Amino acid sequence: MRLDKFLKVSRIIKRRAIAKKIADQGRIMINDKVAKSSSDVRVGDVLTIEFGNKTEKVQVNQLVETTKKDEAAGMYEILEESYAEDFGKK
Repeated sequence: MRLDKFLKVSRIIKRRAIAKKIADQGRIMINDKVAKSSSDVRVGDVLTIEFGNKTEKVQVNQLVETTKKDEAAGMYEILEESYAEDFGKK
């Protein structure tokens, strides 16, 4: 499955166009290699995604073409979540 489609179907990123843009800027890595939006995602892959201030590392658990909102979280497992700056605590 294409990276941009996986991100949309799993609801990690809400829109496929946004997923494509982020991937093509080099802000997503698959197994520690920079990925493009057309890169293939397979079960067991580890994705590192940079959303501005947030960096999230997830492992792909399953691939499905379509899913309901409550089932989307089962497609991946969050391994690590970090923030460049923590604006909430001072």
